[in-house]
Amino acid sequence: EHCEFIHSIPSHIRSIVFAIKRFYKPEWGEDYAKHFSVDTVNGSPGHELKLDGRKLSGTYLRVGHDKASGGWRTYKLRQDFIAASKVQMEDDITASIVVPRSQIPNLPAEYDMFESLKISQNCEWRLFQRPDDAILPGFDQQTEEDLAGDQVFVSNFKPIYEEEMRDLSEQVDFYEILTEPMKKHMKRCIKEGGVNICSAKPRIWNGQQTKNPRYLQVRPDVAKPQDKYLAELGTRLYRRIPASDPCVFPVAGVISGRRNNPPDEINGMKILPLCVFNPIHYQELPELFMDFVCSVTGKSPSTTGAGSEGALTKGPFNAINATADLNNTLVSMLLTGYGGFSSAAGYIGPNYKVDHDISLLIPEVWCRMAPKERTAEWLIKNGELEKIDDYEVDTPEGKKTINASRLGYRITDKFVAHYFGRVFDNPAAAINEDMLKPELQSEEVFMDGIENLCDAQMKSALNYFKDGTIKYACPLLKIVLHVMAYGHYEGKSIHDPEIRALFTREAMLKSDWYKQRLVTKQQRDTVRLMSNIKALEDFMNRPGYAMEAARLGVHDRLNAAHKELARVSSDKYLEELVGTLGADPIVFDEA
Repeated sequence: EHCEFIHSIPSHIRSIVFAIKRFYKPEWGEDYAKHFSVDTVNGSPGHELKLDGRKLSGTYLRVGHDKASGGWRTYKLRQDFIAASKVQMEDDITASIVVPRSQIPNLPAEYDMFESLKISQNCEWRLFQRPDDAILPGFDQQTEEDLAGDQVFVSNFKPIYEEEMRDLSEQVDFYEILTEPMKKHMKRCIKEGGVNICSAKPRIWNGQQTKNPRYLQVRPDVAKPQDKYLAELGTRLYRRIPASDPCVFPVAGVISGRRNNPPDEINGMKILPLCVFNPIHYQELPELFMDFVCSVTGKSPSTTGAGSEGALTKGPFNAINATADLNNTLVSMLLTGYGGFSSAAGYIGPNYKVDHDISLLIPEVWCRMAPKERTAEWLIKNGELEKIDDYEVDTPEGKKTINASRLGYRITDKFVAHYFGRVFDNPAAAINEDMLKPELQSEEVFMDGIENLCDAQMKSALNYFKDGTIKYACPLLKIVLHVMAYGHYEGKSIHDPEIRALFTREAMLKSDWYKQRLVTKQQRDTVRLMSNIKALEDFMNRPGYAMEAARLGVHDRLNAAHKELARVSSDKYLEELVGTLGADPIVFDEA
């Protein structure tokens, strides 16, 4: 009865309730109404709520575009909503390790659910950004600030000379919307002359503005070190970490992004749909790694079309076989127990263009969820994730199975009400039923999208058999690749309980292949230390190098290396490696 009452409250009334909740003070007691008022307009009460005479302004967020008009779908945020302070520390290229949780002291209770933890470190000084929204003057404030600075590397922006820059500055409806840094930049360009750029003017290509403008952004934590410092200082105080100890930020959640597209056509070539995912999906490891192996993407401004995409599939980024990365990633996910969540970008179904709006919204939702609420087990138990099953359709050739189970689980209206409701006044309008169930928009597009995904997965997996790299895959990855390529593994489907039981942390820790990874790691550490010791001994034995060796403390270094060699050669060290990645036993074929 209470839930029905809550559901019956109109959204505009709920907004007022949130406003009262946001500004209410205990000393008001029940006499809070006198603090809120509206003006009288043309003899009737107005619509702008005031608090003690001060107008309350609402904040709105874009969640995609309207298909018919192309206009924005904007929704009001709760009056008590305060945006999270975020510090971006990584982008495309990141190095990471996995260690047992017990080896990291002073961690808060939210990490207790993980037996092992991933620690990542960005390897880039600058991030390769594509500022899609910068074409809208004043919208992308960060890009305008960056491009107004010095020593900026850009690509696919229009070269603008002094005369054109002056014309742009005189277009009031354009210039006045820009942020102050970009206005100052344009004035400086007019004064100094020469060629320059404007953030809202991408390069003209084939008579049209390119959709792939790029620039190198100095990493935010480097450009604004104070933000990172305050985040670390607050963490130290909360965890009571001494100033002499390192402050470690382990990964607490893995939420991949995926680009989806509706059916389309480019220069006579049909682009098949991939818009079958709702805003957030969860996949168990077999289905998740089918996606990871394939790295399929929808039509993107930065690619020539759709297909396998991402750094994982590009040779220049990975000189070794892809199986090494995939093996390590699979072991990492099993050790840590991180959930295989993903968010949608591009399109949700053929009718809802969302660009990156959902992806940018996810951190706001996730940080407002308790640790247990971020687990798939909790969400499934409470009906906030629903499983997608295979189903059959009638065709002229007979019954046809649609492998919808490859999509895993997807969020439900309960998830939207519970968690998106912590952000929006009316979450059900922002994330509606058609977005939660893309098949309602078009059953045909939904089926075609799943078949396109499965076909791409099959083609991608077959390459591992054709080039022979299947032999480098760990046993669990081999299962995934066999199912992707041939639909089964030794006659068993991916849904077979025996197969599923192998994809657990406990089963992997007992397996011979994981133990071999640990032995390989120990052997490589031993070989490395023996090489270091030989190099130090050779240096000390060089004629006339005694004083230099003493100055560099080579003798102490040699003693330390001998002690470390004794440590890593012991059985105890092998036990300490349990819960880590170990090392992939890569075997190089003889020429």
